[in-house]
Amino acid sequence: MTAEPLPEKQPARDGDRVLDGPVLKALAHPLRVQLLDILSQYGPQTASSMGKRVGESSGATSYHLRQLARHGLVREIENRGSGRERWWERPRGTLAVNTSSSEQDPAVREAARQVNRHFVQGRAEALAAFTSGSPSELPAEWADAAMLSTLNAQLTADQLRKFTREMEAILREKLEAYRSEPGTPGARPVQLHFNAFPLIDFQEQP
Repeated sequence: MTAEPLPEKQPARDGDRVLDGPVLKALAHPLRVQLLDILSQYGPQTASSMGKRVGESSGATSYHLRQLARHGLVREIENRGSGRERWWERPRGTLAVNTSSSEQDPAVREAARQVNRHFVQGRAEALAAFTSGSPSELPAEWADAAMLSTLNAQLTADQLRKFTREMEAILREKLEAYRSEPGTPGARPVQLHFNAFPLIDFQEQP
């Protein structure tokens, strides 16, 4: 397996990003999505530390990290670590799958499906780990602070679109006021889910 070079220069600043064809194809691998999730959840990591989390060798995680870096999804932290122990991070900002362009290319459409499936699977596994754990495994103050909420409503497509965009803006604004840097005393990784989608009623299918 031949290692490919990192790009000469990473984006100067972080921000939101829509994933299109080439990036989706590069990301459509369960381990790469898993590595991206780990960096999002736990902050900067080395290939070795991520390998331990996912049960893979540091060589395998290093290779996949380099592929992610080629597309700007992760980046090496300069002046940290050594040549043998690189530190990686995920740039701040949201990632969204470009479903409009994926409809035009079957290969990209399949890659988008795989990426979405891997992300959803990771969310489900994280939620299952939280709900199936013993109460004694989590300090009481953390269990009390968490919330699982489901709301149901009848909405049009336009109403749903407006609602989700407004809620995303509110959630991101509020989160920035509380966000702690990795390593802050008393802080631990926290994952927030906000789902809003039309229910499919199979009784209405022709």
